[in-house]
Amino acid sequence: MSHVNPDPEPERTTGLEPGGGVPPGETPPAESSLPEAGPRQPDARHRGWARTPLTLILLLVVLIAAFFLVYALVLIL
Repeated sequence: MSHVNPDPEPERTTGLEPGGGVPPGETPPAESSLPEAGPRQPDARHRGWARTPLTLILLLVVLIAAFFLVYALVLIL
C-alpha cells in the first residue's frame, strides 16, 4: 500500500509565509485524511467468552450446587 503525505506542499499552498508560517488573520491549510486513520477493528477470535474460563465457571457452579445438595441431604437424614 502506498502512503500519501498528508501535509500540504508549501510551494503550492496560498497564504503561507516563507518558512511555512501563517500570517495573522489567515486560516492555516487543513490536513488531508490519512488512509490508515481510524479505530482498529477487533480481531474476531477475541469476541465473546473463551471456552476455558466459561468451563471453569460452570464447573464451580456445579460444585457449589452439589455441595449444597449434599449438605441438605445430610441435614434431612
